[in-house]
Amino acid sequence: MKIFNFHLMPYADADLDSIEKNGSAWVTYSNKYYDPIKGAELYNQYLDQMERADELGFDGVCVNEHHQTAYGIMPVPGVLAGALSRKIKHGKLAILGRAAPLVNNPLTSAEEFAILDNITRGRVIAGFVRGIGAEYHSMGINPAESNGRFQEAHDLIMRAWTEPGPFAFAGKYYNLRYVNPWPRPYQQPHPPIWIPSSGSISTIRWAAARRYTYCQTLAPIGIVAKVFDLYREEADKAGYQATPEQLAWSNAIYIAETDEKARREARPHLDSYSTKFLKTNPVMMSPPGYSSLESVKRQRALRGSRPQSPDDLIDQGVVIVGSPNTVREKLAAYQDLAGFGYSLTKTQFGTMPHAMVEANQAAIAEEVLPYFRDRMPEPRKAAAE
Repeated sequence: MKIFNFHLMPYADADLDSIEKNGSAWVTYSNKYYDPIKGAELYNQYLDQMERADELGFDGVCVNEHHQTAYGIMPVPGVLAGALSRKIKHGKLAILGRAAPLVNNPLTSAEEFAILDNITRGRVIAGFVRGIGAEYHSMGINPAESNGRFQEAHDLIMRAWTEPGPFAFAGKYYNLRYVNPWPRPYQQPHPPIWIPSSGSISTIRWAAARRYTYCQTLAPIGIVAKVFDLYREEADKAGYQATPEQLAWSNAIYIAETDEKARREARPHLDSYSTKFLKTNPVMMSPPGYSSLESVKRQRALRGSRPQSPDDLIDQGVVIVGSPNTVREKLAAYQDLAGFGYSLTKTQFGTMPHAMVEANQAAIAEEVLPYFRDRMPEPRKAAAE
């Protein structure tokens, strides 16, 4: 198993009561609550944490993209990846991912990734997402165009990376007389493509058809296993057998000396994450036209009610919290159940302060990484479930 340090970079100093009063941490939560002095400190702490993860032996670090929210202050992930590109010396640098439909000209994303790929000499992973529903309100883009814009942006970027320019591109959403980006990617024909999603059926089918690595966002492990089964089914239909390296699970891990202490220390930060930073307006999160009816029905059937309390998150296998032995046992069992080859692990979540994150990273590096370096899921256990 490869274990990456995935960071959401939340505005950990947020006034949680003001989020509660606003009813959401997204779009309508006023930026008057953002203090640049505190924000500057957080950005530097978070970059320090990701650089330290590389030094500790994590297989990679991940940044992502969200807009107008205290949930994650990374609206332009290429900026954070650029800050990390000269510091991350050993592992991969994954951008999970760039919201292709929200970019006016996808060539800018092609150029950003290519620059990073050159700086790191081929250690970039290129992630592409549609962006969540709320971000179509943030960026003023018709959510009904989401899937079409995503597909077209992807095709433009792939051609820009693999087809010598200049050439013209004529699409429904993007029209360019000259496609001829400099630089070209360091990795040929292009960096590995990863597709994060919350379980959209159309996204799973699309990723499997192209043999891209599929990343399931935070969800109960039982749901993760079902979603990965769907990917494997789609791979079978496409004429190949999916491997664990094509499946990545986004989770969070916190370690302390005992299970009780780990739960006690993690509980307030899991609570802020689940009940405040994830607090959303359902209408904004699911705008008309954003998802197909099939995807909505399938996701509802898979998900049921979303876990809310910290103990729910732990007990349902959304996150792993406990002593070193408990964490190792659960991570191994979850890998066998779902059959993934990548763990995209948050070592910081919610309001967790810097000192706690550093201690947690060190514990994971010492107590988890060595045990999973060469571990693959047990085929019989994964198949039996």
